[in-house]
Amino acid sequence: MHPRPDVFGVPLSALTMDEVLASIDEWIRREERHYICTIDVHALVESQFALDVRDIYRSAAIAAPDGMPLVWLLRYAGHSQADRICGPDLMPAVFRQSQSKGYRHFLYGSSEETLSMLRCELNRNFPGARVVGHHSPPFRPLSPEEEREVDRLVNAAEPDIVWVGLGAPKQDRWMAAHRSRLNAPILIGVGGAFEMMAGKVRRAPPIIRRTGFEWVFRMIQEPRRLSGRYLKSNIQFLMMLASQRRRAERRVADI
Repeated sequence: MHPRPDVFGVPLSALTMDEVLASIDEWIRREERHYICTIDVHALVESQFALDVRDIYRSAAIAAPDGMPLVWLLRYAGHSQADRICGPDLMPAVFRQSQSKGYRHFLYGSSEETLSMLRCELNRNFPGARVVGHHSPPFRPLSPEEEREVDRLVNAAEPDIVWVGLGAPKQDRWMAAHRSRLNAPILIGVGGAFEMMAGKVRRAPPIIRRTGFEWVFRMIQEPRRLSGRYLKSNIQFLMMLASQRRRAERRVADI
């Protein structure tokens, strides 16, 4: 159990990275089946308009804050220990741990080219880790038979962890839909971590990440794909914060 304060209807997990790694290790040892969502501002905003996504985040074993604005909200609420848990940080941390633990990994999402590059990078940086399979799904809805074939493919590889890189909230819907059909103890949605760890997308320097402006660095690299999404989500997030503040001020005035 860990603190999960409500942030706009989503109970975010106030955890350190070490606590997340310990939870993953314990669930694998016990063969418990869970999924972990990494939630940034865009995903949080999406959950305000898609109730199924909000329910998926509520049912996640860990709904991690992926983005400094969400970490700041948790810390402001009194959870000073809360860390940012994003895919590009969580994935290498788990792979580093898995070299001595013997975890088996499966990669699901992105393109075949990216997955091949990613496996090379993982083998180079974490030679003791075991990647037992990968699959790049087509960029269209899968038929029921194709979904069942994915389940068979993943289960046949017998992974401990399935890494899902489809982007939020698509990856979160996928994990929730497949959780009961996959034998792997842990499913983890990591967004664009595949591309970053494969070396296809540069990550912002640490100083920029700490300021909460990593999204600007990403947007500069892929302006046509990301500008509209980031600007729209950030404006809606600021409006949500302003509305919440006005409600709080009215409650104080009514006392």
